[in-house]
Amino acid sequence: MRAAISAIAEKGTAAVRMSDIAARAGMSTGHILYHFGRKDRLLLEVLAWSEADLGARFQQAADEAASPAEKLALFVRFYLPRHQGDERYALWTQVLAQRHDDAGRHLLTALSDAWEERLEAILREGRALGRFADVDPSEFVIRAVAMLNGLSGDVMFGRSRWQHASAHAFALSALERELRPAGVA
Repeated sequence: MRAAISAIAEKGTAAVRMSDIAARAGMSTGHILYHFGRKDRLLLEVLAWSEADLGARFQQAADEAASPAEKLALFVRFYLPRHQGDERYALWTQVLAQRHDDAGRHLLTALSDAWEERLEAILREGRALGRFADVDPSEFVIRAVAMLNGLSGDVMFGRSRWQHASAHAFALSALERELRPAGVA
């Protein structure tokens, strides 16, 4: 899976060949084809593996966080790409650009829903503790994810505005402003 992510990030989904992935993994092309069949299925499986790994690492960090505010900061850090060449985000963007059958669309929806559910759980915890404003969870999650997705595109594109500023800090500041309880400066 790591070999596939690396090859895809380097060559892109259109140019990467199963033989490129097999060579990086130290396997035969036939072995890769036996397990995944088509390249589009391989890409979806690699993305699902990558997201499971990232989600588990996020959850471990969130479980150790002392407050909902810390969990929100972790969420932003794990959600946004780390830099312009972030391999995981490159895989997302390239997989999303393809046409998918019902099973592929279902998998992509489940992967996206998992991040939205994580964010909503953080929001509900913060609201229950009186640390976050009483915002509508569904609407907040839609706004937050839309903003984060837009910022992710900017980071991956290499927009100059993020050369000397942090998209992570910008996003976290915007979310914290919206979640600040009334009367708190």
